[in-house]
Amino acid sequence: MNVDAFVDQVIATPAAVALIEDLRARHGALLFHQSGGCCDGSSPMCFAQGELVIGEQDVQLGVIADAPFYISRPQFEYWKHTQLIIDVVPGRGGMFSLENGEGVRFLTRSRLFTEDEFAALAAAGKL
Repeated sequence: MNVDAFVDQVIATPAAVALIEDLRARHGALLFHQSGGCCDGSSPMCFAQGELVIGEQDVQLGVIADAPFYISRPQFEYWKHTQLIIDVVPGRGGMFSLENGEGVRFLTRSRLFTEDEFAALAAAGKL
């Protein structure tokens, strides 16, 4: 079974895709990192590529709207049973995230993978 055709580990809602495209038009190529709960809670953080150094402890979950999406390995171990769904809601973005000041913020929703989805991800070496 080809897991890439079967399930993505991170996806974005149409509202999130629209905001990403708007931010890309103003800031160039983007990347996301799922915050681990420090200064900005557990918000997905959006950066211009090159503004955040991706390290060996970061896992790329996938790509949303042509922007790579990363999470720290310890946090990935906690969330690996879930699909992350990046959405947009009214509010103030994280202080370092590019949507700050837009009147909206990115929000991570999630759903548990089914047993078949999780097995396919494991078989594909994604876990």
